[in-house]
Amino acid sequence: MKFLWIIIVAGFFAFAQYWGLFHTPPDALMGEVQKLMYVHVPAAWNSFISFFVVFAASILFLIRKKMFWDHLAAAAAEVGCVLTALTLCLGSIWGRPTWGVWWTWDPRLTTTAILFFLYVGYLALRGFVDDNDRRARLSAPLGILIFLNVPIVYMSVKWWRTLHQVQSSPETVAPEMALSLRLNAIAFLLIALSFIYYRFQLQQRREKWELEKIS
Repeated sequence: MKFLWIIIVAGFFAFAQYWGLFHTPPDALMGEVQKLMYVHVPAAWNSFISFFVVFAASILFLIRKKMFWDHLAAAAAEVGCVLTALTLCLGSIWGRPTWGVWWTWDPRLTTTAILFFLYVGYLALRGFVDDNDRRARLSAPLGILIFLNVPIVYMSVKWWRTLHQVQSSPETVAPEMALSLRLNAIAFLLIALSFIYYRFQLQQRREKWELEKIS
């Protein structure tokens, strides 16, 4: 069953990428480089979803005191960090031909980089604390607090003068581009949820192994 799920997700991701690259016409102004949007934007959207899972799971841990929620928060933070790193890398690749530079201290880029390092710090804190209960108690408030940067990243293009375009969405782009965005957004969501589940299961097994080792 697990192997079948991997085949389905990988196949859908490959189809979505193929559709975006070969069936969607290039942008009239930016040309082929615009097609990076079909990975860049879905990666950014799903990083926000992953960080919201961290936020919600951290709240639920503080309320219910169950390690289930701490493990879910940790798994989602790992996936969110990978997706944010991918977002930043693709943004730089897109920026080089569009803006003429690999990096600029643009509000959207800067707030996204801050978001990435905040969650890297969250994961580093978890790595420095050996005791499971203490690690969960320390990381849960942090997981709630640093989520406040997510809406700042989202609103940065509206609050400040920025080189970055306003948020792309199916309502603001051509229909054929909107389809590619939707397909890739779903593909990235399936991948993100799959990896969150995998990392969550790993956390659960690790805690069980540690408890068996102590007993």
